[in-house]
Amino acid sequence: MASVPASCPRPPQAVVRHLLPLPLQLQLVCRLRRLPLPQLGLSAAARRLPIPRAAEGGDGRAAAKEEEEVEEDERGREAGEERGEDDGAREAEGAGAARGSGRFAADYISLGIREPVYEVVEVKANGSVSTEKISRRQLLKSSGLRLRDTRSVDPSLWLMNSMPSLLVREQAILLNLGSLRAIAMHERVLIFNYNSPGGKVFLELLRPRLNPRNINGGPAMPFQLEVVEAALLSRIQRLERRLMHVEPRVAALLEVLPNRLTGDVLEQLRLSKQSLVELGSRAGDLKQMLIDLLEDPHEIRRICIMGRNCTLDKVSDDMECSVPLEKQVAEEEEEEIEMLLENYLQRCESCHGQAERLLDSAREMEDSIAVNLSSRRLEVSRVELLLQVGTFCVAVGALIAGIFGMNLKSYLENNTWAFWATTGGIAVGAVAGFFIMYKYLKDRKIL
Repeated sequence: MASVPASCPRPPQAVVRHLLPLPLQLQLVCRLRRLPLPQLGLSAAARRLPIPRAAEGGDGRAAAKEEEEVEEDERGREAGEERGEDDGAREAEGAGAARGSGRFAADYISLGIREPVYEVVEVKANGSVSTEKISRRQLLKSSGLRLRDTRSVDPSLWLMNSMPSLLVREQAILLNLGSLRAIAMHERVLIFNYNSPGGKVFLELLRPRLNPRNINGGPAMPFQLEVVEAALLSRIQRLERRLMHVEPRVAALLEVLPNRLTGDVLEQLRLSKQSLVELGSRAGDLKQMLIDLLEDPHEIRRICIMGRNCTLDKVSDDMECSVPLEKQVAEEEEEEIEMLLENYLQRCESCHGQAERLLDSAREMEDSIAVNLSSRRLEVSRVELLLQVGTFCVAVGALIAGIFGMNLKSYLENNTWAFWATTGGIAVGAVAGFFIMYKYLKDRKIL
């Protein structure tokens, strides 16, 4: 009986050329024969050496990545079993986020694509403001986010992410409110597109709130709540300012339009209506976002426990804190957040309702203008019809005159009275024919 070799032999060169790459075929043969894996595929990962990608090609790189992922998963699983279920879950999630960012950076390097770098403004809890450049990998590592989470705040995807959103994660809150894109963490906030109108207004509102002199002796709110309130306030104020700019212009047009129908006035009405449609759409989207957030208490509780040693029960969704005082403070903050969201929801509903009322008035004015123009077209059509009837009657008289004007003898041209009789008959016949046609059109309700 043939003896089984102690280690997996290398496949011949012909098989390597025509079948699978060398690392994958070695693994397959070793697993089928239940032999220990050779040191060829594990040497690079075990010794922490760079993988020979140029020699292995695309498949070799994929195999090496799979080996590294398997080793990292096994390490995370062993750490989770040793530290308990809760700590193990957090460790696995952090390792997964770090591994995802590592894979993302490795893919960029392997493809020869430059990793995106964001220029952001960092505002810390003490009020200090600084501008820095941060890569996507560093952003994911410092905030504990996943790659898919950054899509809502990525400035390069503003066309795809125009809907307002407030996403709550374990260590950060992602804000997407119009031109304002920011990531709020426990002790700092990163602002993208800080030169945009939304970013400037947000900075103007946030910095005074972080000044200890403006607290007036009362308890200070958590930093992330200050950021959320400043973001909502900046968005609501921008909508209200646009409404205050459009409302007087629409009111003036509504007073002028019934008596003055010119091209300039109608163009101003069209532009005002377009502004109201855009304003109503933005206010409606923000209103729906606040309603969805208020109807989801789980997200509000996640905001409250951010930065604290607390967890949420998966079954009852109750807060569980290691310190009873932290649980009491978190419950009080939950009520404050609900009141805060209710306040801004009312302001947003007021702005949205006023924009809808002005838009309805503009549409009613357009309908009135359309009716007015239709009545004028009807008058013009009646005049055209009367002129056509009169033209028809005169044409009949011209036909009679043309008959008498032919070079044929009728023996009437020798009599003087024949001319006056013919002229009078043509005139009387034309007038009689006109009134007959007019009465006919009146009876048929055409005129």
